[in-house]
Amino acid sequence: MILIAGDITNFGPDEEAIKLLNMFEKPIMAIPGNCDLRTILKVLDKSKATNLHNKSQRIGNITFIGLGGSNPTPFDTPFELQEDEIESDLEKMITEAENDQDSNIVVLLTHAPPYGTVDEIPIGHVGSTAIEKFVGRVDLIVCGHIHEARGVIKVGKTIVVNPGMVSEGHGAIVTITDENNGNVQINAELIDV
Repeated sequence: MILIAGDITNFGPDEEAIKLLNMFEKPIMAIPGNCDLRTILKVLDKSKATNLHNKSQRIGNITFIGLGGSNPTPFDTPFELQEDEIESDLEKMITEAENDQDSNIVVLLTHAPPYGTVDEIPIGHVGSTAIEKFVGRVDLIVCGHIHEARGVIKVGKTIVVNPGMVSEGHGAIVTITDENNGNVQINAELIDV
């Protein structure tokens, strides 16, 4: 499966997303980034990808939760959300996943990284404080947004992966293994293609 963590276009046009999505033959889950226009949601809905923005989907015992856009930036980009909105939306979806008896792995696909993880730029950490509150409640966070902070970090039980920009040849391979005894293993490796 392919997970796309936003900034599919660089301020549009939305149709550019179709070119990217058509490159893959595997199932795709995608969310918009802060540099995508909000109208990209309609394009994602009509594409072969699953638009995961503000939605969840369970596949087997894995629940995928998605939230596009970013916390506020100084650049007033097209798809920004207030921290309280991010927290409210994620709280609903993550609580629902936690209460699902058939789901024992939760993957959060978000554009913005949690504050204090793969979110550092020269002035300091700029990730989402709302998303930071859910570290420890999900098993894996795949994010983007901070292009300079490509990396993998483990915080408690949560693995946070910022694969970097695919337009620069970066990505990540994540392997999830569940041995049916509650022993979930998540391995993430950064790759260059």
